[in-house]
Amino acid sequence: MSSPLLPEQLRGLKIHLVGAKGTGMAALAELLAARGACLSGSDVAEVFYTDAILASIGLKPYAGFEAAHIDPSIRLVVHSAAYRRDANPELLEASRLGIPVLNYPEALGELSRRSDSSGIAGVHGKTTTTALAGSVIAALGLPATILAGSAVASFGGRSTLIRGERYFVAETCEYRRHFLSFRPRRILLTSVEPDHQDYYPTYADILAAFVEYALLLPPGGELIHCADDPGAVEAARAASAARPDLRLLPYGRGAEGPFRLLSYRAGEGRAGFRLAGFARDFELRVPGEHLALDACAALALAFSLLAAERGLADPAAAPGTAELDAAAAALAAFAGSKRRSEILGEAGGILFMDDYGHHPTAIRATIAGIKAFWPGRRLVVDFMSHTSSRTKALFAEFASCLDGADALVLHKIYPSARELPDPEVSGRSLERAVAERWASLGKAGPILYSEEVLEAEGPLRSELRPGDLFLTMGAGDNWRLGAALYETFKAGDSGR
Repeated sequence: MSSPLLPEQLRGLKIHLVGAKGTGMAALAELLAARGACLSGSDVAEVFYTDAILASIGLKPYAGFEAAHIDPSIRLVVHSAAYRRDANPELLEASRLGIPVLNYPEALGELSRRSDSSGIAGVHGKTTTTALAGSVIAALGLPATILAGSAVASFGGRSTLIRGERYFVAETCEYRRHFLSFRPRRILLTSVEPDHQDYYPTYADILAAFVEYALLLPPGGELIHCADDPGAVEAARAASAARPDLRLLPYGRGAEGPFRLLSYRAGEGRAGFRLAGFARDFELRVPGEHLALDACAALALAFSLLAAERGLADPAAAPGTAELDAAAAALAAFAGSKRRSEILGEAGGILFMDDYGHHPTAIRATIAGIKAFWPGRRLVVDFMSHTSSRTKALFAEFASCLDGADALVLHKIYPSARELPDPEVSGRSLERAVAERWASLGKAGPILYSEEVLEAEGPLRSELRPGDLFLTMGAGDNWRLGAALYETFKAGDSGR
């Protein structure tokens, strides 16, 4: 059944947002408000960083969900995918009143029909790639709107950057095939490998979803893909075999063409790289070669849009010296996004960082990148696995992906509302597997375990020392531990 269309004219249109405080929903609220919509919304009472963003556009969500919040004058209701239409009282009331309802992916898809739209997708890297692309696109002065999956420093601490409506670049999510609502003229594909095992039991299942997404491209549509990721290459080949009209633009060390990564170097808080098609160096101050790949992708997309703006076919031919200088400056100034190699600060001689990495491939790459970036620091990693299904399906990979840490803290598996706990896997079983592996490798550790996140605060006050880098990783709530420890050491009270 097709979704109702978002009306073409939004000025003055009353739209209600169910789950308004979510990162994506708050970003969508900004886009709708910029187009003149009159917004209301609801969510839980807990305060999030998005409350300030919503307040800046005049939206103060109701605390809790009640049918009375749905005024008959509302013309459209948009809800977070976390809420069910047959269970949420506001969505039930909207249905009773005959008010059209869209979920977040559907609303994003409707917005994508109005612009020259590019979807950024992949199991890893899509948020950072979107943030990097938006930073470069803004530096090039293109009339574009960008939507990322996290707050971005160069977006003013928001998830959106609104500089015009001709081009629309958005992070698009593979979970439950949500990205199939999007209508792209370009797709940037960072990676494809097993994930979301509760929905995609096999690699073939998730690969098929990405290929289906690529086949949504219009005739002559462009598929920018990472030549160093086997899954992205396989998806690009399958899409091209089904649609020979598609234009493939690879990037990475294994790529042919201008966006081939020729070199990468890192050390003491800076990284540099070179591309085959451009006679200049690019610099980053975020760690890891995987982020240099994201920067390659961002340049490929930004220059593709610049080529479209100038009526050119070749993205590499679009930028002149001034544009290359602007793009390089944007990359050099890029300070990351929330929970993506985010530096909280340094206190007591300890550098505190937080990262959302929750898949073994991303964890391994992030740890390796940080070690190369700050080679003189002992790396203490606090990791919390997310979902029993992912942990069980990739158990051996999780046990090995933390090898690069010098010391480790583990916790219970962060649960998901979409699945029940699995008695066959736990945080304790992962700790035992890691401990056995480290013993076989001759790694001294230590490895600490605390079932609850904040129970580790006391032991870590004694364990951490000047020169360390403390990194919280995962899609759970263990970021709270890093934040608490940073504040403690900043106050000069380590408890020693």
